[in-house]
Amino acid sequence: MKIIIDTNLWISLIIGKRLSEMRTLCNHKSVVVYICDELLTEFMRIASCDRIKKYAPEERTKETMNLMCVSCKKVAIENKAVSHLLRDTNDLYLLSLADTIGADYILTGDKDLLTLQTHNKTKIVTYNEFVTQYL
Repeated sequence: MKIIIDTNLWISLIIGKRLSEMRTLCNHKSVVVYICDELLTEFMRIASCDRIKKYAPEERTKETMNLMCVSCKKVAIENKAVSHLLRDTNDLYLLSLADTIGADYILTGDKDLLTLQTHNKTKIVTYNEFVTQYL
């Protein structure tokens, strides 16, 4: 399965000290997690905010970046997605990444993305829904 994990999940997992769950998912034999420069940039931008840093120590942020770089497959976005239904255009890179790799799933906690339910052939689900129903 080809999956994309939204930045908000990466951030919430380092805050909630659940990084081991993400490590297990990234190393699951039937899953390939994809990332792109835009996702890494957004992760670092959010993780460096003072309001996040007080809950997520720099060590966990570095550990997460290492996991992303070592256990995920990095690709460049080839085509820019268009969605007239997406309210937050800052999330278009996730849809573009999904189109580029032919993703099966985008895992997110973002209500704007979850409202879409699908983008082309990509299902948009919560982390818990994915783990419960598809693994």
